[in-house]
Formats: sequence, C-alpha cells, structure tokens
Amino acid sequence: MSARDWIDKDFYRELGVSSDAGDAEVKKAYRKLARELHPDANPGNTDAEARFKAVSEAYGVLGDPEKRKQYDEARSLFGSSGFRPGGFGSGGNFDFGDVFGGQSGQPGFGAGGGGFSDLLGNLFGRGRAGATAAGSRPKRGADVETEVRIDFLEAVKGATVPLRLSSPSTCDTCHGSGARPGSIPKACETCGGAGLVSRSQGAFAFSEPCRDCRGTGRLIDDPCVDCGGEGVSTKIRTLTVRIPAGVEDEQRIRLAGQGEPGRHGAAAGDLYVRVHVTPHSVFGRSGIDLTLKVPVTYPELALGTTLTVPTLDAPVSLRVAPGTASGRVLRVRGKGVAKRDGQTGDLLVTLAVTVPPALDDAAKSALEAYVAASGDHDPRPDLTAMVQKARES
Repeated sequence: MSARDWIDKDFYRELGVSSDAGDAEVKKAYRKLARELHPDANPGNTDAEARFKAVSEAYGVLGDPEKRKQYDEARSLFGSSGFRPGGFGSGGNFDFGDVFGGQSGQPGFGAGGGGFSDLLGNLFGRGRAGATAAGSRPKRGADVETEVRIDFLEAVKGATVPLRLSSPSTCDTCHGSGARPGSIPKACETCGGAGLVSRSQGAFAFSEPCRDCRGTGRLIDDPCVDCGGEGVSTKIRTLTVRIPAGVEDEQRIRLAGQGEPGRHGAAAGDLYVRVHVTPHSVFGRSGIDLTLKVPVTYPELALGTTLTVPTLDAPVSLRVAPGTASGRVLRVRGKGVAKRDGQTGDLLVTLAVTVPPALDDAAKSALEAYVAASGDHDPRPDLTAMVQKARES
C-alpha cells in the first residue's frame, strides 16, 4: 500500500472508534466487527468480506502501538484528509525539502538527525538517501490475534482444532515484488527512484510525493494479477492449533511466525489465539481444581453416608462423616485438571442440603416426632446471644 493510500484511509472510522480510543477499546471494536463480518458467518456475502478485509487492515495498524504512532503522526503532519498538491494539511505551503531532504540544517530534520525523516522513512519505506536506507531495512511482521471457542472438556483435556484466518500474506505468485513473474519493477524516471519530486516557488523549494509512482520510487509496468502490484494479498488460510491441556478461559496461545509476513526478509510476526471456554453444565473450575456441588439430605449429613460422585473419568465413592455441616467442602485428590508441567488439581465437592418442596402425611408425622424428640435444641445460639447483647448495649 502506498503512503497516499495509507494516510487517505481513516482507520478509526473503519473500526468505529475515536482517535483517542484506548488500546482496549480498539481491540474490543475489532473483535466485535470481526465476529460479525467473518467469511464463515457470511458465506457468499462479498460486501461483508470486503468490510472484513478493511477492518482487519485497520486493526493491523491501530492494533500495533508503533504503527499507530506513526500513522497518527503522519496524519497530523499531512492532515487527516491526506496529501494536497503544493500544500500541507489544511493550511498553506510547507517545505517538504526540510522534511525529506535535510535542507534546513536543523537538528532532528533530514537524513542526519532522524526526526521527520525517520518517521516518514519508517512509515512509507521510501525517500532519498537516509530515508531510502531506513525503508529498506528488514522489519518484523506485525502480530495477529484471533479467537477460538472450545468446550469445557476440551479445555481440561486438551484438543486440536482447525482455525480459519483471513490475514495479509506475502503474495505467492510474485513473492512480494508486486510484478508479474518474469518481470521486475523499474525505478521511476520522474523522481529518480526517490519517491519525491521537487519544485521551486520563488526562493523556496518544495517536495511532494511523486504522482507517477505514488511515492514508492518504482513503477510496475506488468503488475502481478493476483495482488494487483501490492506484493501482499489477503488470504484465508487454515491452521491446525493444538490447545494444551488445562487452558483457561480468555487465555492467549502464541504461535510463533504465524502472523503477518516481515518486510525485506525479516521474520514474520506471531499469531495469538485467545481461547473462550464454554461452561460445563455440572462442573466448575477454580485454577487447576474442579468444583462440584452435590445435593444431600439432612439425614445423610446427620447420620453419615457414602456418596457416589462423578468425575471427568469415572465415578468415585466419597465418605461423609456423621454430623457434617451443610456447605462443607470435601476434597477428592488428583481428580482435577492435569497440566503439562505435571501439576494435577483436585475435585472440590460442596455438600448442600436440599429441602423437599412437599411432605406426605407419614413424612410430616415423622418430622414432627423428630422435632419433639430434639427438645429445645437451638441451632442458632450464637446468633440469639449476639442479638440480645446488641439490645442490652
């Protein structure tokens, strides 16, 4: 993509966020749009696919702190509406020679001191002298993030899931050159390969991006038919992702080298897969421990019993001692989550007394007989004493 194309596009508008939106807000907006516009959710919808590519392109810039900084600075320099021939931003003329050519002699300008020259060299990958050198340096590809949903058992045991991605990739046909195989780009004769042209106005010299090569410094007479001369194409690719045992909800898994391709021979970025885990209907989870709530009757707690409780493997027997209180948590060791580092959690069983919604005559008579036999036993002596003490004070 050329410099003009990048700056002319409003990536904030594509994601529906303001220019001062925080990283979390940008990421949230991207995820929402990506889910709505993903090709899997809109089969055959070319408009949705185009919007999905535009949203992915916008997040590729705004989701990378360094790219976003360069994008914001460039828009601030050139105006949010892009380049204007002979002008700068919304005001009058500006000496582009100072910015690109180092003619001002001031520290921080031109090829000698970084500043604007380094910014534009990094941003556009072109320019004269130092800017051209900076733009040709290898640059690591951007990281990419996507999401996948798995069920509870897959998160505990581990799973292998297919993942479809739509992301920028180096064009397989031209291998990134932008030219049809068998041909090569040539230096732009108008700007001499610098990407900039100069003109004079009185005592001042002005520079602006070359219109013939769109500031790239090169011309492609025979562009690649697959990428249109960009050297990068958006592809839908399928990866097989191994989800490790014990992964937790919202955890990110890193796949090295599966992000956007690098520039000028640099390494590709990484792919981060954010995992969403669907809750289980019976089991819960606390770290590497599994949790389970088991209903019991009052006689089972009062007299003691042996319960059969499920685990993720096979049922186990659990001894409940006489006089166990409701809400007591019993531990079944080694029946939790087993992780790759050798740690294994436990199954935590919470006992909860259930009250029958209705009693027949026999059960009611038996319960009343129990109440009479238990005498004046007060199950809340501490609570009664606390209330009495509060009244006296």
